[in-house]
Parts: sequence; C-alpha cells; structure tokens
Amino acid sequence: MREIVLAALAMVVISIGANFALKEAGFSAEEQTTGQAVRLDD
Repeated sequence: MREIVLAALAMVVISIGANFALKEAGFSAEEQTTGQAVRLDD
C-alpha cells in the first residue's frame, strides 16, 4: 500500500513540476496557438 501512495504522490509532484517548467519555458497551449491576429483576454 505504501508503494501505491508514494507513486501517486510522485505523479502529482512530477505533474505540477512539468506544468510549471513548461509555462516558464513558453510551451503553454495559449502561447503556442496564438498569433498576432488573435486577442485573448487575460
């Protein structure tokens, strides 16, 4: 049971870290799919 909990915790930590890293690197879906002709509200 301990291994399952640790695996789930690792999955959450990796997911949050990857999300943060990709946003900081400019690979978010919003930045990749918008051009100068598209206006998105903040």
